Amino acid sequence: MLFRLAFAALIAGAFALAAGATSEQGTELMPAVTFQKQVEFTPQGPVVVDVITGPRPGGLYSLEPVVAGTISNGLEPVTQLEQDVSASATAAGVNGDSFTTKGYPTGIILQNGVLLHGAYPTRASIGVDASGLLRVKQVTFVGTWKGAGQRRPLAGVNQVPQSGQVVLFTPAWGAATPLVANASEVVLEPFPAATPGSDLQAPVTATNTGGGTQIPADGAVLMSVGAATGGLPSLQDDAPEGTNVTVRLILPSDWGNVVNAIGGGPALVTNGRPVFHTSESFDPGSLAERTARAAVGQLSDGRILLVAVDGGQPGYSTGISIYDLARTMVQLGAVTAAALDSGSNVTAAFNGQLLSRPSAVAGRPVKDALLFEYTGVYAPPPSLPVLTKNDAPAGEQLAYKVVRASNVTASVLSPSGQVFTVDSGDRQPGTYTFPFATFDAEGTYHWNVKATDDQTQQVSVADQPFQYDLTLSAVRAPKSASARNGLNVSFQLSRAASVTLQIETLTGAVVRVLPAVQLQPGPQSLHWDGTLTDGVTKAVPGTYVARLVTTSAVGTSNATTQFTLRS
Repeated sequence: MLFRLAFAALIAGAFALAAGATSEQGTELMPAVTFQKQVEFTPQGPVVVDVITGPRPGGLYSLEPVVAGTISNGLEPVTQLEQDVSASATAAGVNGDSFTTKGYPTGIILQNGVLLHGAYPTRASIGVDASGLLRVKQVTFVGTWKGAGQRRPLAGVNQVPQSGQVVLFTPAWGAATPLVANASEVVLEPFPAATPGSDLQAPVTATNTGGGTQIPADGAVLMSVGAATGGLPSLQDDAPEGTNVTVRLILPSDWGNVVNAIGGGPALVTNGRPVFHTSESFDPGSLAERTARAAVGQLSDGRILLVAVDGGQPGYSTGISIYDLARTMVQLGAVTAAALDSGSNVTAAFNGQLLSRPSAVAGRPVKDALLFEYTGVYAPPPSLPVLTKNDAPAGEQLAYKVVRASNVTASVLSPSGQVFTVDSGDRQPGTYTFPFATFDAEGTYHWNVKATDDQTQQVSVADQPFQYDLTLSAVRAPKSASARNGLNVSFQLSRAASVTLQIETLTGAVVRVLPAVQLQPGPQSLHWDGTLTDGVTKAVPGTYVARLVTTSAVGTSNATTQFTLRS
């Protein structure tokens, strides 16, 4: 519940930023990772662009594909994929590649140096190398296998083979190989991790035909389809039980240090310029369609952009063509960028909660996602960013999460300069929560958590501000008011402040914002005449919220009261 309340406050702040469009930094999701919601107004209607910005991958941060279930089985929403990795990282991200009607990935999946699925050679693949550089190019997979005879071609990894092909199946595919007519198989156990660029050797421990062979957790299976031709021996003749087989997985030489990769396409930005003509195998009509789309890009300083454009919602966001998406990525500053998935399942999310507004409720299940993963300490926003006189007795509810065993110091820094140590010592992975109600001064407090990872000795810091402000209190309004007479809202000020009265619907839509008024300490009141922003049209009857926003020497705070407006 604490995380849900804190996240609701974070998202409310994000939407407020979108409405004002004044912040260049955006709303912080986790240390060094921010979120912005932007609106572009086009002749076809508004287009909402959800932008996650994070640091160049390295150290505590990685940009990785995450797969739902196994390669052969499982689809999950992006929000669930983030929850799946929450024990090992705090994650924010968007959809990954498109997927087939059977739920198989379309393009490459390389995860921490291990190849889980082969590339789609006529579409862009998106890689991240060990230095954190984003690489976008059409990648052709080349593989070989060698038994007792000469080296022979390997067509792919964890892909259903066509006639005449040999394919390697690893545990990432699932429990057993697919059922394929005329298939012959050899079981390799133990088999090394499927890392490209090196010889992977294993003994043949069993043979089978027709598929459905169990894939050992520490092994692999080679499958060949079709009879041997041209006098070549069959798979089982060339790799009988008891012999060794050597497999080599080969990616392009300039991808030799790529550690994570995902399929996608088309390429959107090269050398800071939009790409409008591509040789990739996409239907031109689908590229011109205005729909929801996801993309990834890199800025000149190395930071990464994960973008989700909402679509299919006239009046809110109409979607975007691939050509306009390329322009948008350039406008966001990308020097390199590529498209990811498209359609109603496009989603941006953080920590298992939606950031975007997909046209499919909560986002439809997908095969994979591309996620920023952060392994440092994470502190969610405080449950109440501003505490008033009424909130003070209950105090603030604070929390932090570590995903590795760490030495932690968690403190609250007071505006008076005092430091209140809330927690310290060695902590195992998990989430820790604390109440805090020691307020020695009004102003901005900081929930500051420092953690040193026992595994790597990397230091991370999370800092969340919250405010203790007694400027505004005793906010009252009649439970019922008439549109003819309007509404009086009374309140108490403890110091001079600028006060704004804002009328909203229950869903947060703003009906009227009255000009700010500078007021002195003591009892005060403001009046709303019952009209909308034009100052003439009367608001329709219903339930509304009156929000008072005060700005004083201490900071900005607000309080609300609910009322019913009669005709």
